[in-house]
Amino acid sequence: MKVVYLIQTHKNPEQIYRLVKTIKKSSPKSYILISHNPNFCKLDKENFSNLTNFEIINNQGGRGDFSLIKGYLDAVHWLFSHNIKFDWLINLTGQDYPTQPLPKIEKFLAETEYDAFLFHFNAFSDCEKNCWGSKAGRDRYLYQYRKLAESLPPWQEGLIKFSRRIINNIQPYIRVNTSYGITAGIRANLTPFNEYFACYGGSYFHTLSLKCIQYLYHFCNLNPELITYYKKTCLPDESFIQSILVNSKLFNICNDNKRYIDFTNSRQGHPRILTVNHYSHLISDEIHFARKFDMSVDSKILDMLDARILQTIAAKEEDLVC
Repeated sequence: MKVVYLIQTHKNPEQIYRLVKTIKKSSPKSYILISHNPNFCKLDKENFSNLTNFEIINNQGGRGDFSLIKGYLDAVHWLFSHNIKFDWLINLTGQDYPTQPLPKIEKFLAETEYDAFLFHFNAFSDCEKNCWGSKAGRDRYLYQYRKLAESLPPWQEGLIKFSRRIINNIQPYIRVNTSYGITAGIRANLTPFNEYFACYGGSYFHTLSLKCIQYLYHFCNLNPELITYYKKTCLPDESFIQSILVNSKLFNICNDNKRYIDFTNSRQGHPRILTVNHYSHLISDEIHFARKFDMSVDSKILDMLDARILQTIAAKEEDLVC
């Protein structure tokens, strides 16, 4: 069985090098594909020169718009066009990290009855799993947005945030969003959502089997109008893949992405940086990966995780020495 680790990156090259090194040391036969946005930093390919089953492709990243999904779909297209054989695809960013030995995770995937590990919920309902609330789901995906500005001076941003609350609460036709730049949305006359195709939301981070990836890829090729619609929504990366796969009713999907992310007191959807204080939360067998980490804030947590991830390899090396 073979796993592809798709890593979408844009900053902190030293941390990217470390993540790749750890994955390759723990799972030498895996394939690592980095989809990198070079506008923020450069990756020195010399740091990966000794690696096999590895490639870097350039792509435009982003947050809040369709660029993250486009990078994902472009990477999947690259895998298929280069005839890369795999059974599972796990998507990560450069600030993610495994929390247990990869052979253990890969054995779990080889034996599971599930086709996908994908956290999801009905975005327009107030079900228990919908951590946004139905109003936020409707605001995100029933409106077509246009970016008005990347950023503004703090005083102007504060004024717009105050106006946004008023505008968004007194009428149903226009929405203003200030989470990722300044965007304005108009209620769509026609949406792709109906009784046969519900709008699902959830986390962008997931683990998908090859047959899910194939279905997603072919569905996108056959339904370009869905891509056109989602390109103008807010945070399409937290709905697009869920809506396609869950509505298909073809797959046995586990509603758990096996990730640890701490959104306590988060602002604008940014999770907390994980530190050594989180270690006890990360070592559950139910958690495969966590985010997000920052070596400049706390590198010791990565040392602790490496000790756990690479413990089997360290034991074998010790036996060889003896």
